Amino acid sequence: MSNDKKQASPGGSLFGKENYLWMLGGLAVMALGFFLMAGGKSSNPGVFNDSDVYSTTRITIAPILIIGGLLIEIIAIMKKPKNS
Repeated sequence: MSNDKKQASPGGSLFGKENYLWMLGGLAVMALGFFLMAGGKSSNPGVFNDSDVYSTTRITIAPILIIGGLLIEIIAIMKKPKNS
């Protein structure tokens, strides 16, 4: 019965611990970007405040963080795991 089990690949698993840490880092960077893009609520809902909606944080920094997080995810997937 024990011969029926499939043998693991020589490297163990597809991703190593370092790959998973890079993936978590990428997810954290993307989550921060989405959090910054969401922003907060207006103090007066009856008044449109364009400086809050079109702030540098929401228009520039947040999308850069999201794209950076996606690039980190690509690096994490493509990175060859170290053999232990």
